[in-house]
Amino acid sequence: QAPSWDSPNAGPVMAAGAGALGVVLGGPAIYHGELLVRPPLGEGEPPRAGDIERALDLVWAGVGVWLVVLLIGGWLHA
Repeated sequence: QAPSWDSPNAGPVMAAGAGALGVVLGGPAIYHGELLVRPPLGEGEPPRAGDIERALDLVWAGVGVWLVVLLIGGWLHA
């Protein structure tokens, strides 16, 4: 789904996040006063307010994994 978005950066990140959370993102939105219809990303229901906390948990889990990778990488090169 990510290649369907114009942005090579936002598409993969948003598609992965939507898939991990089981929500669908995209659709009509106003950008700089212009209505744009973006392709859907993910599957499931549209996000709700409670999904913000789930998204933050997902981000923090990713940060934790990268910190572990960096620590192990630094330890192996020491």
